[in-house]
Amino acid sequence: MNKLIIIIVGFLLPALGFAAGGGASFPNDDITIDWDDKVSMQRGARTFVNYCMGCHEASYSRYNRVGADLEIDDVQVIENLIFTTDKYGSKTKVGALMTNTMSLDYAAEAFGVSPPDLSLIARSRGVDWLYNYLRGFYVDESRPFGMNNGVFDKVGMPHALADLQGYQVPKMAMRADSNGEMQNIIVGFDIVKPGTLSKTEYDQTIHDLVGFLDYVSEPYRQTRHNVGTGVLIFLFLFLILAYFLKKEFWKDIH
Repeated sequence: MNKLIIIIVGFLLPALGFAAGGGASFPNDDITIDWDDKVSMQRGARTFVNYCMGCHEASYSRYNRVGADLEIDDVQVIENLIFTTDKYGSKTKVGALMTNTMSLDYAAEAFGVSPPDLSLIARSRGVDWLYNYLRGFYVDESRPFGMNNGVFDKVGMPHALADLQGYQVPKMAMRADSNGEMQNIIVGFDIVKPGTLSKTEYDQTIHDLVGFLDYVSEPYRQTRHNVGTGVLIFLFLFLILAYFLKKEFWKDIH
């Protein structure tokens, strides 16, 4: 049962690859990822390896690099983030890439398409999109899996996080679109079956997961920002020095 849940959840993030969508989006909230909040990213990493890596990979990242960046020692990484084995049945090494054991051929045969790597999903779709998408599933009996999505209409994926979020139905209202035509769009949700998490707790869980995916998509960002700040400070100090040197060299001429 747990393996089935992991397999289903793994398809949530890249639902775009399986269906076409459009129209007004709800929810449509903005979030800010705090790269200094390592605890949040640690929780996001835990959610990722438990729910997404059954099918998806983050093959541009290594476990020990993630651990070092998120301030998790190798022992904790092995105990809490690594659940795969190699072809000999031994636990995956801490220095290995974050891949799973599902072959592309098997995935294509089982699901009709190979699940995409999630290493760059936050860069390709943006953190706001991911955050809203993972909170936007609602009951729709007309869909094959009985679920639709307010951000991605006619989504082809089930809502495997429903046990956490609960089941919700949309609140509709007539609104004018950009062409002035009236449309019946989603303006909110009502929970009809609560999940194990409150709305605030679920939103935080998704925020943590998206924060981790944002980190994975560009792990050198914080280093680059720090180096850039140092370079700007150096150039500013050098400008002051150059100015006084110029005054000293040219004082007799002026």
